[in-house]
Amino acid sequence: MSEPRPDLPWRHADACVIVRFRLTPKSSKDTIDGLQATAEGPAFKARVRAVPEDGAANAALERLAAAWLDVSTSTVRLIAGGKSRVKSLAFNGDVQAIEGRLQARLDALKT
Repeated sequence: MSEPRPDLPWRHADACVIVRFRLTPKSSKDTIDGLQATAEGPAFKARVRAVPEDGAANAALERLAAAWLDVSTSTVRLIAGGKSRVKSLAFNGDVQAIEGRLQARLDALKT
């Protein structure tokens, strides 16, 4: 794994990119709408309509993040933070392409 850049909410790992999200369940809509500082570092702010029971909110986050980055849901999995608001998702696939999409989404959020 490479060293994470402290200013980015993602880092490279073996054949994947690990992305940090700060999840708010029971929202009025499913959206990713900014960055938020967390104890672990910056995270994308994600909101889902699902409730935090039986993994429903985590599954909703996986689907939302996959759609947001235009990747298959089968390439996204929760790897940390199952019971926390701060989650880490692994995106498997072409690391360069995934990072490019992340950077484009981050740039769009900052404008």
